[in-house]
Amino acid sequence: MPPASEGQELLQISIPVVVLLIVLFYGGTLLMSYFISRKKENADDYMTAGNKIGFGISAASMTATWIWASSMYASAEAGYNYGVSGPIHYGFWGALMILFIYPFGKRIRKVAPKAHTLAEVMYARHGRSSQLMLAGSNVLGSVISLTSNFIAGGALFAILTPLSFGTGIVVVAAGVLLYTLWSGFRASVMTDFCQVMAMLGAAAIIIPVVFFAAGGPGMFEAGVAAGNVSPEQQSFFSSDAFMNQGAPYIAAVLAYAIGNQTIAQRLFAVREDLIKPTFITATVGYGATIIGIGMLGVMALYLGISPLDGDLNNLIPQMAGTYLGPVLLCLAFIMIIGSLSSTADSDLSALSSIAMADIYGQSKGRGKANPRTMLTVGRVTMIVATAAALYFATARFSILDLLVFVGAMWGCLVFPVISSFYWKKVTNAAFSVSVLAALVIFLPVRFEWIPVDGILGYGVELLSIVGIGVILGIMGFGFFGMKPALIIATVGMVAVLPFGFNFLRDYSVLSGSLVAYAVSFLVCYFMSFRSKENFDYSVIQKITGDFDTQNDADESEQLETSSVGNVATDKQGE
Repeated sequence: MPPASEGQELLQISIPVVVLLIVLFYGGTLLMSYFISRKKENADDYMTAGNKIGFGISAASMTATWIWASSMYASAEAGYNYGVSGPIHYGFWGALMILFIYPFGKRIRKVAPKAHTLAEVMYARHGRSSQLMLAGSNVLGSVISLTSNFIAGGALFAILTPLSFGTGIVVVAAGVLLYTLWSGFRASVMTDFCQVMAMLGAAAIIIPVVFFAAGGPGMFEAGVAAGNVSPEQQSFFSSDAFMNQGAPYIAAVLAYAIGNQTIAQRLFAVREDLIKPTFITATVGYGATIIGIGMLGVMALYLGISPLDGDLNNLIPQMAGTYLGPVLLCLAFIMIIGSLSSTADSDLSALSSIAMADIYGQSKGRGKANPRTMLTVGRVTMIVATAAALYFATARFSILDLLVFVGAMWGCLVFPVISSFYWKKVTNAAFSVSVLAALVIFLPVRFEWIPVDGILGYGVELLSIVGIGVILGIMGFGFFGMKPALIIATVGMVAVLPFGFNFLRDYSVLSGSLVAYAVSFLVCYFMSFRSKENFDYSVIQKITGDFDTQNDADESEQLETSSVGNVATDKQGE
């Protein structure tokens, strides 16, 4: 076994036990998928499960999709880098952004009740170019997400078992693909319920056990005395943590909430009257779990533990292997496997839906697309995406960096997408040009390809300040309407002005995200406010809708008759 830090031995799970756990977990999910499968799968059910999922399953699925292994690993990495405020910034803002989905989600479902993807709605609203931009960004985002989950699985196997990183990513990829391939989204949401129950239960047991096994409250005093932490890392209000972690993540997860097809897919699948309770429940479940898991990184920091091989992705399995006994170590193994699988299957379902609806379905035209061919396209997409993610996973990128980058990239789309659902004047040209312009400015700022000093630096900072106003305005608009949103945005920009210049340029990750929001807003607004476009939103319902009308009679029968779904339906009826 590899040695753990502080002279402790790192416990591993033997190969026979690993095989047993994998067979039990993936065998169980495959069995569930088999029981809900049909001889003739319905193409629309494969993508959105008939738009009628009940509260219990939808809330569990949303929670499981948002709580992924990458979130766990990234939260622990934030805790290790920034101390106690790291997981709080990661978990709290991530949870808040789930909450922010529901007011916009209600509007999206109102104008497109039977859609399958946001890109499909953009086609109805604007045209092909806007659709392909949103679909393309989601393909890239979901492949990166899939890659990060495979990396998490590889790190888990490499540390907690005698097997290699490469073996781990292959096992995880094969397991997820097998149970998702036939029934698609329906398999994803049904297995999510069991996975989230296992995750939450395991987290509730494992975190306190590791805490007391590592020394309890005394570890914090010992860590400070040993000089393992800086004053910034001890502070709940660390400016370093906020500027490098919290603020960029606010921008990133808002974009995730609006642009991510895995979230949109669940929004289109849940019963329309259950959107609000679904997202509120997922908010609480995600925040509590991810902040708690992130504290493992904080503990590692105070204990002076160095990540194995210098890789921060190894922190959670390393802490589990150091401080847990054999039984709880197996529980931790299942917890992480469940969390990464629940999101990996969502990514596969999202990618298949994009290929089915936005690439094949839209090119053929509704009513002309062959549902059987659509299913084949969806399944082939899953296989190709899994192979691509496996290839990229071998590079072992930082999971936290991947997540923030994808979120920032999606920031280019947030304002054009949201405004398209509310403002009749937004044109296809405004949407397309604003996204491209934001991307062109975002990339050099984010990766520091240009020197941000002198006049150029002030320009970047001015755009960043506008970006702060855009983000605050979007949040305010979702809950309070236009006038309060304008006030919130203005107050936010004025508050930042005194210290924004000669300051924001030092934070390239944050500046890149803010610039993406600002440029997309400015271009989209100024290209639209004087346009003669007066879009009729009823057109969207006519253009979007079911592709497969042959099997509507048995639509989502198993999901609707599940015990959890019935309880929710009964309560709603009362």
